[in-house]
Amino acid sequence: MKPHLKVEIWIVLGISLGQSAVYAVVSLLAKLARGPLGESQASLNPSRSDLPWLDVTLQLLGIGFALVPVVLALYLLARDADAPPVLERIGLRGSNPLRDTLMGFVLAAVIGIPGLGVYILGREFGLTADLVLAPEKLYAWSITLLVLAAVKNALLEEVIVVGYLMTRLRDGGWGMWAVIFTSALLRGTYHLYQGLGQAFGNVLMGVIFGWWYYRTRRLWPLIIAHALIDIVAFAGYALLPDLVAKL
Repeated sequence: MKPHLKVEIWIVLGISLGQSAVYAVVSLLAKLARGPLGESQASLNPSRSDLPWLDVTLQLLGIGFALVPVVLALYLLARDADAPPVLERIGLRGSNPLRDTLMGFVLAAVIGIPGLGVYILGREFGLTADLVLAPEKLYAWSITLLVLAAVKNALLEEVIVVGYLMTRLRDGGWGMWAVIFTSALLRGTYHLYQGLGQAFGNVLMGVIFGWWYYRTRRLWPLIIAHALIDIVAFAGYALLPDLVAKL
């Protein structure tokens, strides 16, 4: 791999999910230092302020700025000489939206249903923190913000960890499984703050997503599937707290 591509990858990851991975490792160590992992808690969408107007403002700003690395990754790929248009190159051209949407629902079911089982088993064996997926105090706009957060997660993770990183590693001459496992391990690492069980589940998700992307070169189904999984989890947690409490 050319040296400038290595530097580029480290910069993109350093301002996005690579940074998240480092913080996730530190968060896991902190949880383990405080006591059993199963007794810890991880908040994914906490309130930013007790003032409603400030909370929604900070939430929207956080979602918007989190997507800047996505724009940067697309821009860097678009600068490559003699390469196809970037949206076509990483599978973001909407040439068949119906097929992509249907495949997204299929992938969401394939990943989401077993993923719930992984969470339950992780809680049972003390390997997963108690996940708090929505703020305790809800407002009229809270569900909309949770949906936007889910879409943000999907775009950030799938564009950076799959579309960008896998493309760059392939450009560097890496083999298929080295590319897939590197992407999957990064996905698992930045989920370590949720516990070892969730990290393992996300590695498996990364292998499936990476293999599918490597074979099809279509990114929209992964984004749709990821967004659906998070929307169901976040909105379900907010709207059905009694049901979630039994898991």
